[in-house]
Amino acid sequence: MDSLITAAARALAAGDPLGALNRVALRDDPPALALRGIAMAQLGDLGRAKLLVRRAARAFGPKETVARARCVVAEAEIALASRDLGWPTKALEAARAALERKGDHANAAHARNLQIRRLLLIGRLDEAERALAAIDSPGLPPAIQATHELIVAGIAMRRPQTKTARTAIKRAGRAARDAGIPALMAEVEAAAQALNEPAARLIGHGGNRPLLPADVETLLASKTVVVDACRHAVRSGPATVPMARRPVLFALARALAEAWPKDVSRDTLVARAFRAKEADASHRARLRVEIGRLRAMLRGIASVEATSHGFMLTPRGAHEVAMLAPPVDDEHASILALLADGAAWSSSALALALDASQRTVQRALDTLAASGKARASGRGRARRWTSPPIAGFTTSLLLPAPLPDH
Repeated sequence: MDSLITAAARALAAGDPLGALNRVALRDDPPALALRGIAMAQLGDLGRAKLLVRRAARAFGPKETVARARCVVAEAEIALASRDLGWPTKALEAARAALERKGDHANAAHARNLQIRRLLLIGRLDEAERALAAIDSPGLPPAIQATHELIVAGIAMRRPQTKTARTAIKRAGRAARDAGIPALMAEVEAAAQALNEPAARLIGHGGNRPLLPADVETLLASKTVVVDACRHAVRSGPATVPMARRPVLFALARALAEAWPKDVSRDTLVARAFRAKEADASHRARLRVEIGRLRAMLRGIASVEATSHGFMLTPRGAHEVAMLAPPVDDEHASILALLADGAAWSSSALALALDASQRTVQRALDTLAASGKARASGRGRARRWTSPPIAGFTTSLLLPAPLPDH
């Protein structure tokens, strides 16, 4: 490797893409193409970066296994940054295994981090934790160790486990300072700030107040029956009843929780669950069926009792019922939570992350765009969506959670 390639690589490692380009911008040999691609990625031109890295991978000879594998890892990182979540994961795993065999443990760990970050984005927390346990982080370079600790913090914030998240962020901060990369230090600062911003709203007893992540953790650890609209589930201590695939039942549970300890009229429940303006006999019959299903799902956590006026929720072994709502009052809060990371998302990537149909996501995006909460750029497959920054709240509790069949 010549001196200019070495100097460019060191510049990239230090977070100086312009310094790297000054050394290799006019060269078309494979190492220079790869470094140019990484530099363009750091500067935000992800489309150009992907083309350069692919050219480099094709230009390296079949015997240059490590170089080709590093190009695959670089392309996977660009795909993750551009939220191309459908990028072939088998290619990344093959590259990671090749790097491990050749003794390039640092880049193999970086590839593993990319795999885990993708799992985190699509809500596969258990898989992410298992993969994370396979990495020996203390022996890694500072930059990769910082990324590793940010992933630990990200998983902990989704649980939520704020003490674990704070400890991991502190370790990430030390590693980022050792690495001396400004962008990485900024990412750590953003993660730390998220722990000090409202993560949800507590609705009930005539009030509506914001909760910090630590407050949410305390509430979920208590025996209180929590109807969690951030995760579409009903919780009481360790018991959780997922309802992400049962929107009608969750709408009924939410209405009952918001009114607790009072009851809710049948007409109100029909309007909330079925979006009907007036309740007729068929609506009332369907309501009885859905209430029966809700009773069966919540057995052991709470009961749904009929009153002369309607129905009410009665907790079992708990003193209270709480309604946990997203920090922003919007029907499409989960999409806003993903867009709030500052990346440009395609509708297909959002659909994959949310485990929803692409058409459903597209309709939601059109609604958000009409209200100025989302912006589109590009056309066709190149169309990407972003949102203006929403100050004052963290999004970790709104991001995709594992569904029962995962």
